[in-house]
Amino acid sequence: MPYLIKNPDATNPEIHKLKPGVNTIGRELDNSVIVADRSLSRHHAEILIAEERAIITDLGSLNNTFVNEYKIDQCELNDGDWVRYGAVVFLFVEMLKSPKPETLGGEGSSLSIIGRLAPEKTRVALQDLLDQQSSQQQGTVLMLRQESAEQRALDKLKILLEVSQQLSSPEEPQKLLDKILDLLLQIMNVDRAIILMFDQQTGELEQKAVKFRDGIANDGQIYSTTITNFVYENGEAILISDACVDNRFYDANSILAQAIRSSMCVPLKPRDHVIGVLYADNLSMVNVYRQEDLEFLTALANQAAIAIENAKLYKQIEAEAVMRAKFESFFPEAVSKKLKEEGKLKTVDTEVTALFADISRFTQLCSRMEPRQVIEMLNEYFQVMVEDIVFKYEGTLEQYIGDGLLAIWGAPYRQTDDAKRAVQAAIAMQQAVGRLNQDWAKRRNLQIKIHIGLNTGKVAAGNIGSPQLIQYGTIGDTTNLASRICDVAKGGEILISHTTLIQLSDRTIPVVKIPPVRVKGKQQPIQLYRVLY
Repeated sequence: MPYLIKNPDATNPEIHKLKPGVNTIGRELDNSVIVADRSLSRHHAEILIAEERAIITDLGSLNNTFVNEYKIDQCELNDGDWVRYGAVVFLFVEMLKSPKPETLGGEGSSLSIIGRLAPEKTRVALQDLLDQQSSQQQGTVLMLRQESAEQRALDKLKILLEVSQQLSSPEEPQKLLDKILDLLLQIMNVDRAIILMFDQQTGELEQKAVKFRDGIANDGQIYSTTITNFVYENGEAILISDACVDNRFYDANSILAQAIRSSMCVPLKPRDHVIGVLYADNLSMVNVYRQEDLEFLTALANQAAIAIENAKLYKQIEAEAVMRAKFESFFPEAVSKKLKEEGKLKTVDTEVTALFADISRFTQLCSRMEPRQVIEMLNEYFQVMVEDIVFKYEGTLEQYIGDGLLAIWGAPYRQTDDAKRAVQAAIAMQQAVGRLNQDWAKRRNLQIKIHIGLNTGKVAAGNIGSPQLIQYGTIGDTTNLASRICDVAKGGEILISHTTLIQLSDRTIPVVKIPPVRVKGKQQPIQLYRVLY
């Protein structure tokens, strides 16, 4: 059986077994291989396993799929191929290598293996333990096949273990709740089952999932708020033989109106707080439930509550991973690594060299293109400008501004040659545009020019935004002036300020002094220099 191995050189590589048929890869929870990395699309690619072949297909992803660093739309995978989805790399193998079966251990020591057991072989099929008719004969709604108390206790543990296994995989919240109720109706002979979750905003229990036994009508509200609120507030499971005559619920109109007879309601309590309730009832018979049923339903609800909480936590971690990936995408790899090591970035006063780059006559260019074509062109352009150039010269992307970009050198970390690397990046951008034009002339019938302005000075740098949506940025006249200098530059030009020239350690970069120019926001003309390349 083939496998995808994420980070195969790691101490604990992440191994994904590929099943026969279609295996999908992406960020969404409904994929066969889930990768919570922003560089992957929600449904990025798929691998078809059939007739001893593995065919990989890109699903129109934004960041493409690569096999052995060749971009592919579809191809056949071979044992040992490297597969890259966006920025995440996997190794494709036709089978896993295992140690010799007789011994384990290093030189000078060994451990004899006297037995092996694959975890999946310890799992049970619920239908092998259950019998639809057994509950009627034994006076319980638990549909266990065995009658002896000892065997029933063992089978209940096996069922709960299998339930926990089936609920352990990440699921979309609604699919998980439906699966819980499907399992409940498979194991216990109840007419109706409902899951209600507490809503923090409304302060009430809200119905999230419901299942009916075949032949039971689905009309109107099917549970008593009196019963469910009682369980939620007290945090204890209750069993009711006949709700219509129970003194605790004597004034509950919903119970009388629905003629609710036997019912059970248990809290969903993963740890120390109740997050909802699981309710099951019977409409026709009284005294149908036993203490054994309540105890089992409570145990099942405990497994369900943990699964629900874990699914919520997984979604939270996934969302945080996406946000972190967005945040880190503004920094070169070396800076991102340091951010992970040091944590939160504080606001600091520092000196930066800011670079503004704009596409000349962009508005006129857009008037001749379809909006989708403009976006495709900009994505290709920015990938070269930022990933291949700004990050290569260890700059920080601050933001995209329409067709323009703002990058800075000196924040969040300063280096002695920030100005030099910023100017080198500007030169590389102009040279890259020439190469893009050669390609686009054939593919897009398109030619562009860009104009670039640089300025060096003091800024305040830090995280800007709300706690949920932040962006690393700089505030100060330095970046504003860099934007004005960019406006002055003509297509194909790089203009730098006098402060950038002073900080430029590499004086072998040729520059030409131009006459002072007036820019918006400055009363006096400023001295600029044209970089020759």
